[in-house]
Amino acid sequence: MTEQDNNHTLSASGSQPDRQRRNLLRGAGLFGGGVLAGAVGAGGWLKLQASPDPAAQRVPFAGVHQAGVTTPTPQEAIFIAFDVLARDRKGLQETLQLLTRRIAFLTQGGPAPVDAPKLPPPDSGLLGDTVSPDALTITVALGASLFDGRFGLQALRPRHLTAMPAFPNDALDAAWCDGDLLLQCCANSRETVIHAVRDIIKHCPDKLAARWKMDGFQPAAAVRHASTPINLFGFKDGTGNPETSDKQQMDALVWVGDKDQEPAWARGGSYAVVRLIRFTMEQWDRTPLGEQQGIFGRDKHSGAPLGKKQEFDDPQFAADPHGQQVPLDSHMRRAEPRLHGRHDARLLRRSYSYSLGLTKSGQLDMGLVFVSFQANLQTGFIATQQRLNGEPLEEYIKPFGGGYFFALPGVEDNGWLGQSLLAAAG
Repeated sequence: MTEQDNNHTLSASGSQPDRQRRNLLRGAGLFGGGVLAGAVGAGGWLKLQASPDPAAQRVPFAGVHQAGVTTPTPQEAIFIAFDVLARDRKGLQETLQLLTRRIAFLTQGGPAPVDAPKLPPPDSGLLGDTVSPDALTITVALGASLFDGRFGLQALRPRHLTAMPAFPNDALDAAWCDGDLLLQCCANSRETVIHAVRDIIKHCPDKLAARWKMDGFQPAAAVRHASTPINLFGFKDGTGNPETSDKQQMDALVWVGDKDQEPAWARGGSYAVVRLIRFTMEQWDRTPLGEQQGIFGRDKHSGAPLGKKQEFDDPQFAADPHGQQVPLDSHMRRAEPRLHGRHDARLLRRSYSYSLGLTKSGQLDMGLVFVSFQANLQTGFIATQQRLNGEPLEEYIKPFGGGYFFALPGVEDNGWLGQSLLAAAG
C-alpha cells in the first residue's frame, strides 16, 4: 500500500482554489487557535474528486492511520463511549474484529442486507435499500480503563493514557465521562451517523454497553460554501490549526512514532481528547461586543486578530508585548502564544457544536464537543489547557464530561483494529 493510499482519498463535489480550500480545511472546527478551537481534520494530501452525489462520497477504510483524524470534517457527528463486556482477551479480540467488519461495510457502503420475515430485520432500513457511504468515518479509540486487569494489557497502556482529571473550571459528571472504547462517527448527513450507531449497537449487544453519547454538528453554510464556520458564540473559528497537508508536521504533532517512546503497537495511532463543554448562552448574549472580542482576541465579524484586518493575519504578538491590541489573557493568545514559533498548541483540533435541549434550570443546553488529536498528550492538550486555566472565557463555559482515549493505528493487509495491541500481549 502506498503512502497516498494510506491517507484516505476522499471523493467530494468540485475542486476549490487553493485559498478557498485552505479556508475549508481550517474552518472545519471551532475556537481558532486554542484548546476550545475546533479542528480542521483534513489532509492536504487528500485528493478531492468530483462526485455528483454527496451520499456517494467514500473515505477508504484501510491505511496506516484510521480515517476521521486528518480526514475533512463533514457536517454531522456522533460521539459514543462504551464499556466492553468481554471477560477475557479472546472476547476482546472478537469484539474488535466484529467492529472492524461493521465499520468496513458501513464506511464503504453497499446493498442493505435482505430481510427475513420471521427474524428481526438485519438493517434498520433508515438509509433504504442501499447503505450509501456518505463520507462516513468511524474512528475507534480506547480508554485507560481497558488496560486494567481484565485483558492482561496493563504493560501495554500508552504512557500518557489515564482517566481525564478535572481542571479548575470543570464540573465533571461521571455519567458523561470516560469509557473503555469510544467511537467517533462523522458523515455528511444526520441519518448516516444515526444508522451507523444503531448498526453497531445491534451487532454488539453482548459485547458493548453504551455509556454516554453526544451528537455534534458543523454549520451547514460553512460546509456548503467552504468558508470558516461560526461557533455558537458567534465567532469565526478554526484558523489556528496546523496544515494537515504537511505530512512532516502531522507526523510530529499528531501521529505516534518512534520519537514518542510509546509501546511499539501504538505507532500510527494518536491520543484523542474529547471534552463536553456547556456554554452559558444567555449570559454571553448579554455581554457587550467589545468585551466578547477581548475575551477571544478577535474581531467578531471578520475573524481577524484585534488590530488586524484579515482572518488569517499574523497577530504579531511580539510587537504587542503589553496586550494593547490582543489582550494578554485572551483565548487566542493564551492558547497559541507563539513563544516558540507557530503551533505552541501541539495538537490538531476536530471539534463540533452540540445542542441538547434545556438544562434543569431551564437554560439552553448548548456548547462544544471539543476534540483534539495529538502524538503526546502532555505537550498537546494538557499543556494547552494549563495555559488556558483562569482565562476570562471560563465565565461562560463549563466542561462537564468527555475523556482521554487512544485512537488505534489503522488497518492494513486484511487485518483488524487493535490487532497490533493484542499481538503484543501474546
